[in-house]
Amino acid sequence: MNGPWAMLAEVTHGCPLRCPYCSNPTSLVTKSAELDTATWVRVFNEAAALGVVHVHLSGGEPLLRGDLAEIAAAAASAGIYPQLVTSGVGLTRVRLAELLRAGVRSVQLSTQAADAAASDRIAGRPSFADKQRAAALVVEAGLPLGLNVVLHRHNLDAIDQIVELGITWGAQRIELANIQFYGWGLVNRRALMPTRAQLSAAREKVERWRRRSDVELIWVVPDYFDGTAKPCMGGWGTLSLTVAPDGRVLPCPAAYSLPLELPNVRTHSLEWIWRESAAFNAYRGTSWMSEPCSGCPLRHQDFGGCRCQAFALTGDPGRTDPACSLSPEHHIVRDLTTDQDAEDDGFVYRSFARDAR
Repeated sequence: MNGPWAMLAEVTHGCPLRCPYCSNPTSLVTKSAELDTATWVRVFNEAAALGVVHVHLSGGEPLLRGDLAEIAAAAASAGIYPQLVTSGVGLTRVRLAELLRAGVRSVQLSTQAADAAASDRIAGRPSFADKQRAAALVVEAGLPLGLNVVLHRHNLDAIDQIVELGITWGAQRIELANIQFYGWGLVNRRALMPTRAQLSAAREKVERWRRRSDVELIWVVPDYFDGTAKPCMGGWGTLSLTVAPDGRVLPCPAAYSLPLELPNVRTHSLEWIWRESAAFNAYRGTSWMSEPCSGCPLRHQDFGGCRCQAFALTGDPGRTDPACSLSPEHHIVRDLTTDQDAEDDGFVYRSFARDAR
């Protein structure tokens, strides 16, 4: 078994925003339970020894960690490329300079829509102006800027304006991430579910932008609409790992919900977790599969689809992902994606961590 090459470091679940599609678990890790700086230093050294070369410093909002520069420096000192994943809220010129000195090499900035009113409504608080300032600071500092936008019923129709915004802000890469229904996104699925017509029109617009612009556009395929299952993180426990704020280690960022005993860096090394733990070996390879996956010629490409999605839709993480047209439960997805009138905008907003930040 080869080691992972990428790592998602969720240094906190605290966040100033309340996005209704947030993939963090609905039971958030509190500040008092977060790993301390010294433990993150050890974790990055162990990750580098395993083969990790790229880390996303994420959350929640990582800027809420007062020791974020020390955490970033630990990753860089271990020989890992650190990227900051941020809402932009709280990013100042001084803070960015500190992170740059610590070794942060690039920034991925999120926005919720192309205009302030829509973005602030989706985020659950005014934040668009903070994002605009943050983008300008990143470009001024000479760091590569990526823009991430989660797409759903309430912003898909503005895809042209979203791309134009990213270009105006100086983004080199724009990730158009169609909604994935985990965590708070699953709670708000009815309100966020796009229509097929919206997706079709947006996809055509993206293709037109690719023909006319040099900016890199990443179109993350929506889970429920194409009748094909996405490979679970490139294969369960094969390419990357996620370290939660409290030290739990996950084979994918959404695995909080699965009926697995998640190992923890407080009690085990990353080496043992990656190679020996039951959680990381649960769905590796194909021996765990039942039909129709076990006999499918695509089983080494899609790995039966997403385990978290299979669990969310069927209650059994070992089932074929219902997003696949060959799944016996594919009717669940067909029913969910039947076009309907737009739902009321009454989101269930993401909660804050329970103790003060």
